[in-house]
Amino acid sequence: MVIDWLQRHPRIVDWALVVVALATTVGAASRHDQTALGVSLAVIASLPLLLRRSYPLGVLAITTAATVAISVGWGYESPFPAAVALFTVADECERRVSLGAGVAAVVVLSLPWGHPAQGWRDVVGRVIGFSLAWVIGDSFGVRRRYVGALEERAARLEREREAEAARAAAEEQARIARELHDVLAHNVSVMVVQAAAASDVFDSQPERAREALTSIEATGRDALAELRRLLGVVRGEGAGYAPQPSLDRLDELVDQVRSSGLDVAVTIEGKPRELPAGIDLSAYRVVQEALTNTIKHAKASQAEVSLRFRPDGLDVAVRDDGVGAGNSDDGGNGLIGMRERVAVYGGSFNAGPDPGGGFAVSARFPLES
Repeated sequence: MVIDWLQRHPRIVDWALVVVALATTVGAASRHDQTALGVSLAVIASLPLLLRRSYPLGVLAITTAATVAISVGWGYESPFPAAVALFTVADECERRVSLGAGVAAVVVLSLPWGHPAQGWRDVVGRVIGFSLAWVIGDSFGVRRRYVGALEERAARLEREREAEAARAAAEEQARIARELHDVLAHNVSVMVVQAAAASDVFDSQPERAREALTSIEATGRDALAELRRLLGVVRGEGAGYAPQPSLDRLDELVDQVRSSGLDVAVTIEGKPRELPAGIDLSAYRVVQEALTNTIKHAKASQAEVSLRFRPDGLDVAVRDDGVGAGNSDDGGNGLIGMRERVAVYGGSFNAGPDPGGGFAVSARFPLES
C-alpha cells in the first residue's frame, strides 16, 4: 500500500530525498572551515535531485562533481546524493547508457580524492556501495519496464478485442439489415400486388377479392413472424422463434409468389443433398430476392427457378419474361445483398438481361465433394 502510494506521488518522494540529502551534506559541511562554500556545494549536490527523473544523466554529473569537490576541499564523504543519482540513472535510462555512465561515476566517486592515506579497503567499500545503488536502480528499472510492457500489451489486446467486437457487431448488423430487407421487400411487395388485385375485382368478383385478402393476411403473418425472430436475435431472445428459412421452404415461397399472380415454375437437377446452414439460407434468400424484384419491377407473367445440385457445388438461377427493369432493383440493395451473400461463401454471382428476353439471376455456391 505504501509503495503504491509513493509511486502515485513521485514528487513527494523527490522532495523527501532532497531533505535527507541536505540533512546529511549541509550538516557535515557546517562543522568545518569555510562553512559558506561547503554548504553551497552541499546544496548544489542535493537540490538537482528534484530533476532526477527528467535529466538523470545531468543530475548524476552535477552530484558527482559536487561530491568530489566536497571530498577534496573538506576531506569528508557525502555519498547520499550521488548514490541516489546513480540509482536514478540505472532506473530511468537504457542499460547500455546507464552502465557506461554508472561505471564512470563509480570510478570517480571511489577515488580517495580527499583521503590520500586511505587504503584499498576504503576504496573497495565505496565501489561496493555505489555499485549497489546502481544494481538496485537497474533491478527497479527492469521491473518497471517489464510491468509497463505487460500493461501496454494488455491495453493493445483490449483495443484489439474492442475492434474485433465492433467488427463482429457491424457484420451482424449488416446481416440483420439484409434479413430485414429480404423479409420486408418480399412480403410487402407480394401484399401490395395482392391488394391491388383485390381492389380490381372487389365489386365484380368478391370471392377472388376475399382470396386475395386471405393471402394478404397469411403473408403479413409470415412477415411478422420473421420480423419477431430477427428482432429477437437483436435482443438476444431468438432461441424460441422459428428457424431460419431454407430451400426446404421453397414450395411455400413459390406458392406465396404465385398468389400474387406471377406464374412460377421450379426445376431441380441432380440429387438434392444436405447443405450447410449458411449456404442453404443464402440460396433461399437469392431466390426470394430475385422473385421479389421480378414482382416489383419486371412486369413479368412467368418466372422460372432452377436448382442444380452438382458434386462440388450448387447452382441457383431465376429467370423471368419481364420487359421492365427486372432485377436491377432501381439502384437499391437487392442485387448488392445477393452478391454479398454469395461472396461470403466464395461463390460467383451474375445478374443481367437474359439473351432470350427478360432478366436472369444466377449464383454458384461451392460445396465440398
